[in-house]
Amino acid sequence: MNEILIDGYSVEELKKLAGDSEFEKLIFINEPTVFSAGTAEILGQFHKVNNQLHIDLVHIDGGGEGVLISIKSIIRTYGKLKRFDEIHWYVHATNCHKPNNKLQRILRLKKYELKSFDTKGSVLFKKEIIN
Repeated sequence: MNEILIDGYSVEELKKLAGDSEFEKLIFINEPTVFSAGTAEILGQFHKVNNQLHIDLVHIDGGGEGVLISIKSIIRTYGKLKRFDEIHWYVHATNCHKPNNKLQRILRLKKYELKSFDTKGSVLFKKEIIN
């Protein structure tokens, strides 16, 4: 299996950068960001609220080779390193033009719940305790 690169960085390289303030300036800007991960193009938004990380995965084109697992691994490493209490995952895979039914099934098996938020609409949501 090929290594998944995220905008040209390996998962291990990004984990090593997780404690760097430049990493924070690039990632946690609370603005939509497009990045590549493996064969996927992802529109996401990352921000902090109190002692929580909020991860919005708005649109995912392609993938299927473990891209979400890699992203989760990097975010968990960062969260633990910076002593965050929770990660809130919001996956906007429910009302796409061409919804990915396989992704929805997998997320539901991983205990993501369909929830509606005033600012996000209907999403697959999971709160993950990390510390």
